[in-house]
Amino acid sequence: MERTNTRPNLPGRLPRRVLIAVGLLAATATTLAGCSSGAAKSGGTDDTAAATTGASKPAAASGGKISIYVIGGKSDDPFWSAVKRGGEDAAKLVEAGGGKVTFLGPQNYDNLGPDAAKLTLTALSQNPSAIVGPDWVPDSQDAAFKQATGKGVPVFIYNSGGSAAAKKVGGLKYIGSDDYEAGKAGGIKFAEGGAKNILCVNTLPGGANSEARCNGISDGAKSKGAKSTQLALPSSNFGNPSAITQAIKGALLKDSSVDALVTIGVQDADSAAGAIKQAGAGDKVDLGTFDISQSQLDRIKAGDQLFAIDQQPYLQGFYAVSMAYQYLAYGLFAPQDPLLTGPLLITKDNVAQAIEGTKSGVR
Repeated sequence: MERTNTRPNLPGRLPRRVLIAVGLLAATATTLAGCSSGAAKSGGTDDTAAATTGASKPAAASGGKISIYVIGGKSDDPFWSAVKRGGEDAAKLVEAGGGKVTFLGPQNYDNLGPDAAKLTLTALSQNPSAIVGPDWVPDSQDAAFKQATGKGVPVFIYNSGGSAAAKKVGGLKYIGSDDYEAGKAGGIKFAEGGAKNILCVNTLPGGANSEARCNGISDGAKSKGAKSTQLALPSSNFGNPSAITQAIKGALLKDSSVDALVTIGVQDADSAAGAIKQAGAGDKVDLGTFDISQSQLDRIKAGDQLFAIDQQPYLQGFYAVSMAYQYLAYGLFAPQDPLLTGPLLITKDNVAQAIEGTKSGVR
């Protein structure tokens, strides 16, 4: 778990075909380990994984065409493009076995929870072999997930929600980062750098992952003698750079004691960087963000941003789809729960290697 900047170096960039092969071998190795420990039995009738989670037994590879539905974010969201890239790479294995992976996403984030629930029900109406989805807003989404598991459809929760959310709806596993722990790592990093008053900008208030991130920032900062407050902005502002820039600028001008600023996503971080500059606070306000993009990496390299917290979205899409397929086709089930893909703190110490990863389209 990434808590400080003393993380092992990131590997150098690999060719895409090698990346895919290595990932598949790793996933297969963990699932075989799960079988040897009794977590699941391939081809048998005693599916321990299903028995312990309440989910139905996996479909045999010869029992029909496997159809996996994956729910994700907006198609033009940079973060979700990396998730989908991972899912699409894993989908090649599904397609090679005669199956199909379908990706669904909302048009916008204005009504995120209810819209995601509708997508889950849309997937369920297609008689899927499995559903993969984030539990962004449990109050809105859990009923739909429970409807799926109640009908015997295996559900894998990824990206948001955690193991508790997966168990609550009868899901098999959680794949993703721990948003609260990621936030703690960021709060600690800020405080260790001298920050005393941190502002967490939340453009998706009420979302399980965004709230966990800001709460983690607050607790991490508190553990080192600093404090953090949340600036909650209407979700309709998400993706509106001008509105977000002006809101953050106003907050900085109103409270001159703010000396660090963190955003829940990369688009907001670009807006925050502009706000800091417009407020004339570039020499006193450190910037950090969750997730990464080229602009974040460039600012970290130039010394204009302290960190970016990477949950490695490519891995979330890749492992969620490949695990669902292996479970359905072969009864393989990795015992680790949650299967964490992050957080990994990107700082000036490892930013050069992270930049190499963006050239492959996987970061």
